Amino acid sequence: MRTPMELRYDKLGLKVVKALESRYFEAWYFPEASEAVEKVFSLIPKTDTVSWGGSLTTMGLNLTALASEKGYKVIDRDKAASPEERWELMRQALLCDTYLTGTNAITEDGQLVNVDGFGNRVAAMTFGPKQVIVVAGMNKVEQTIMDAANRARTIAAPANMQRFPNNKTPCNETGACGDCLTPDSICTYIVRTRQCKPKGRIKVILIGKDLGL
Repeated sequence: MRTPMELRYDKLGLKVVKALESRYFEAWYFPEASEAVEKVFSLIPKTDTVSWGGSLTTMGLNLTALASEKGYKVIDRDKAASPEERWELMRQALLCDTYLTGTNAITEDGQLVNVDGFGNRVAAMTFGPKQVIVVAGMNKVEQTIMDAANRARTIAAPANMQRFPNNKTPCNETGACGDCLTPDSICTYIVRTRQCKPKGRIKVILIGKDLGL
C-alpha cells in the first residue's frame, strides 16, 4: 500500500515530468524502482559504452552492476589499479555513449541543481556523452530554485561528505555546511541546468520513493 507521502509523490511526479518536458528534457515518473530500472535499460542501445558518476541512487538501484551483467561495454573508475588510472577513466567517461547519474535536487518547475567536487559528474551532464540518464527519488524535488540550491549545499553535500571520513571539511566535522574553501570541499562546482540542449539529450527518470542523499 502506498504511504501518504508516496501518494503525494505520485501526483507531484506527474507535474514535475511536464515541467521537465517544457524545458526539453525527456522525463518519466514511476511509482516503483523496478519499473524505473526497466525503463533505464530500454533507453540504452546494446552497442553503447556506458559510464556513471558517483551516485548513491544509481548504485542503490544496482544500475552500474546491471550494465556490466547485461553485456554493455563499461568505463568503471572503481576498477582502476591506481589513482592515475582512475583519473584517466573519469576523463574517458566524458566521451561515453550513455552516462548514468543521480542529481542533488530538482525544482518543481523542472530545473536540476548539482554540486560536485572534481566536476566530472556535472561536466558529463552538460556536455560530452551522447545521452545522460538522470535517476532520482522524489525526495530530491524542491519547490523553488533557491530551495534546490539550499538542498544541494546544506543537505546533499554534507551527507555525501560523510562517505569520505578522511576529508577535512567543516561539514564532515559538524554535519552542517561551513561554506568552506578547503582543498577537500565537495562544493567546488555548483551547476544549475535550466533546460536541456540538444533537446532530449538528458533523460530524467523520477521514482516515487526516497532514494539517495
